[in-house]
Amino acid sequence: MTLQYTLELLGTFVFAISGALAIKEKEHDLFGAGFTGFITAIGGGTLRDIFLGSYPLVWIGDVWFLYAILGGVLGAFIFPNFLSKLRKTFFLFDTLGIGFFTVLGVEKALSLGVRPEIAAIMGMFSAVMGGVIRDTLTNEIPILFRKEIYATACLVGAALYVFLDLYDVHRNYNLLISMSVIIGIRLIAMKYKLSLPRLD
Repeated sequence: MTLQYTLELLGTFVFAISGALAIKEKEHDLFGAGFTGFITAIGGGTLRDIFLGSYPLVWIGDVWFLYAILGGVLGAFIFPNFLSKLRKTFFLFDTLGIGFFTVLGVEKALSLGVRPEIAAIMGMFSAVMGGVIRDTLTNEIPILFRKEIYATACLVGAALYVFLDLYDVHRNYNLLISMSVIIGIRLIAMKYKLSLPRLD
């Protein structure tokens, strides 16, 4: 099992917990938590693969992703109060996750021969669309429409990955640099409460 594969499973696990906990304050059962966790974990990657015509979908081709989701959902259902106290920890994991899944999404799109601009958008989709679907299902304002910088950080990192790839920067260095930019933008924006200008 490679480090990349392990991180993909870990990211899926954390996103599933995030989705399941999103309905903690609402009336819910295990199925509701499971469905929300499932959509949050695989929503972005599934939309990306459908748009790119890449089949089978990742979670269909590899059952371990389903097990990671199931583990996350059960953990959130059994230990909701404990996990809710770890919000700062999960914010960090979520930030690491969007950085990682953004660059993986860009890589996959580029490997399928799409234009660099499209690859950058697909990278962003991979990271954020699961959360958008989660917020929509739980009747919350989707994270894309909130003041905090989220998708913008992913798009900047995705564009940077594409740019460095055009200049043949080694894949490992590119991945590390682009992920670091996404994570850095997200952390700095949250620390200093930065946001993009509003349309008035």
